[in-house]
Amino acid sequence: MPAETTPHDATWMAWPSGSYTLGETAAEAEAARRTWADVANAVAEWEPVHLLVPPSERAEARRLLGAGVTCHEVPLDDAWYRDIGPTFVVDTDDAGERRLGAVNWTFNGWGQQSWATWEHDAVASLVATEASGAVRIDSAMVNEGGGIHTDGAGTFLVTESVQLDPGRNPGWTRAQVQAELAHTVGARELVWLERGLTRDHERYGTRGHVDIVATFADRGVLLVHDQRDPAHPDHAITRDVAATLAEARDADGKPLDVLALPAPAVLRDEEGWVDYSYVNHYVCNGAVIACSFADPHDAEARDVLADAYPGRHVVQIDARPLFARGGGIHCITQQQPCLSADVPEGSR
Repeated sequence: MPAETTPHDATWMAWPSGSYTLGETAAEAEAARRTWADVANAVAEWEPVHLLVPPSERAEARRLLGAGVTCHEVPLDDAWYRDIGPTFVVDTDDAGERRLGAVNWTFNGWGQQSWATWEHDAVASLVATEASGAVRIDSAMVNEGGGIHTDGAGTFLVTESVQLDPGRNPGWTRAQVQAELAHTVGARELVWLERGLTRDHERYGTRGHVDIVATFADRGVLLVHDQRDPAHPDHAITRDVAATLAEARDADGKPLDVLALPAPAVLRDEEGWVDYSYVNHYVCNGAVIACSFADPHDAEARDVLADAYPGRHVVQIDARPLFARGGGIHCITQQQPCLSADVPEGSR
């Protein structure tokens, strides 16, 4: 699995289609649609975007999406394509030809959550797999794209609360997870975190996705959610995460450089402790599509991201409508890596 920072041929997304993603009022539905569209249109400035849209939302999607977005009409349960889409990988055959693969994880509604349905989402990964022409790789492991991060050289971040979740993979051991990730995405070293952020472990959370906790900005360089306020329960959690990562080694046995990315200053919303996270950004060709929260720490986060990804434009989008529904910008995007070493022609 290449690093997210390598060149992409495209980005894949899914459109909000019902239940909690559209909310209970027309205003809530419009906020959701506009936020998903804002992300898709921002990415489309830098690379092609493919977006799964349920037939009932065809007109709304076309009203808000720009010309750089290609729609694929399919039924959906939800809109988090990072999780329900495939994880793309690249292989080189004996003749030196590079081939694209697509790992189709088993998806069961983030561990059979009582509020989730996944009849359509369980097969939604096949849309990108088939349209991209990738070799299909099926995995028996229940996993989601938001549950892993890689440096592109075999080092992966995972959490015990996701891959070893009894609702996902009952009875599985670390060794079994290691073997499956080695087989499917080329993992050589797993860095295990105990859990994710507080809000993400509540009823409507994922039970600990790593992509709001830490990410690789480069080989050996990690950006880590830093909750500085002791009043928030994530203060203790992120201190434990930072300590674990300070002792970790990558697949080549080298230590990791851990850089703090501040949590927003806001601590609570009307539902409780927030899990707003600047870590949940998406790196595309030439840009970083980043979360903002109308928060005093937005500017500092932007500066940290600009330093971490030199040469890329940082584009901030208000992600509060996404987090109110259970995720962020990274959660709704999935990269399709480029088979060549160069950014595809036409990318900005």
